[in-house]
Amino acid sequence: MSSMWRDFFDAEAATYEENPFTKNTVAEVDFLLSLYPLKPGASILDIGCGTGRHSIELAKRGFKVTGLDLSEKMLEVAKANADDLEIEWINANAKDFALDRIFDGAICLCEGSLGLIEKGENPVEHDLTIYRNIARHLKANAPLVITCLNGYSVIRQMKDEFTADGRFNPATMVSNYMDEWQLPSGTKHMQVYERLFIAPEVVNLLEQAGFVVDAVYGGTAGYWGRRPLSLDEVEAMFCTRKKP
Repeated sequence: MSSMWRDFFDAEAATYEENPFTKNTVAEVDFLLSLYPLKPGASILDIGCGTGRHSIELAKRGFKVTGLDLSEKMLEVAKANADDLEIEWINANAKDFALDRIFDGAICLCEGSLGLIEKGENPVEHDLTIYRNIARHLKANAPLVITCLNGYSVIRQMKDEFTADGRFNPATMVSNYMDEWQLPSGTKHMQVYERLFIAPEVVNLLEQAGFVVDAVYGGTAGYWGRRPLSLDEVEAMFCTRKKP
């Protein structure tokens, strides 16, 4: 993740949990554990943990949790929210963190590091590097559940004039434009440079990294379920296991 994204999340940490998509943590963890019912005491790595809402809920249920994030400010909020729970917090980049142990399972949710690139960075290598690094930290058959941006939703919004003015390149699937985001902290103007992936491409990258993909579901926050991915929803969910 680039320094641009580190700075962005540092600035948003204090108000991050005012975002509506953060309000379904208990139900989200219920659903995650229904997909892969790990037993309390299992070790779980939360990549791009942000303010730690999933890490904290998992720790409350008896799991040994390690939360990892690039933003120090996000982790400061996570530590404050965790009270006396025993959670390990690590300030590191998802592409190159190196821990001295492997885990029983992992999650990487709400665009936690995936797809967050800087202009000029190779988007395929970025996400593939993260997947491979996660795989190195998992036991055989250990589950990994991710949610990442859904490329179908962007394709359905593209127009020829966006190609003409350089906002979208259909040959590379890369978007490059200035966007206005309405956030709890206020209005932010962000230079968006992203290459969103459609579901088969994500499956291919995960398989290259050493995972078996069990299912692809819709990943919209607050609407997780064993249901097909809708073409217009912002995020997709991939339910995977590290290959034996």
